[in-house]
Amino acid sequence: MTTEEKSLSPEESLQLISDAIAMTRENIRQNSFPFLLWGWLISLASFSFFILHQYSSFHYYFLPFPVLAITGVITTIIYYRQKVSASTVSYLNNFLYKMWLVLGISFFTVVFINVSQNKPPFTYTLIIAAIGTLASGLIMKFRPLIIGGILFFIAAIASIYVADEYKVLLNGIAIIFGYLIPGYLLKSAKA
Repeated sequence: MTTEEKSLSPEESLQLISDAIAMTRENIRQNSFPFLLWGWLISLASFSFFILHQYSSFHYYFLPFPVLAITGVITTIIYYRQKVSASTVSYLNNFLYKMWLVLGISFFTVVFINVSQNKPPFTYTLIIAAIGTLASGLIMKFRPLIIGGILFFIAAIASIYVADEYKVLLNGIAIIFGYLIPGYLLKSAKA
């Protein structure tokens, strides 16, 4: 059995291209979810850590990070499982998912190593966030994510000049400007 290739008219070809571009733009908007989820979780963890550490005698001031990180991992897994089962995954989404999966493993590795050495991990986690955010912005051609990635690099450099007890505060502020603001702009982007 042979299949015949259908010749498309110029109008049909343009419509096919327009539909593909529209679907890609809609897929790009859907990529706001992880930036918003992780932006809220990490900024809340950062500010909670800072307040508990600086203004209380609570010995487990670090708990917001593991609790909210576990919440984020579970939510992200559920989200992507539903997304994959609900529709076909574009090459763009497949690449971004795999890139952020590797960067997520890098986050946990860097945190484990630094905490094991009694060092704050924020300089290095900011660099990892910068790589992922800048690469995502460049791939999606979305300027707010590009700027967010650059701001993460600037925050990482600034963190070497900040006292250890304030690095977590810098981290929270960087997350707002690197994940949350670009995430909301991405969510509201017009097709």
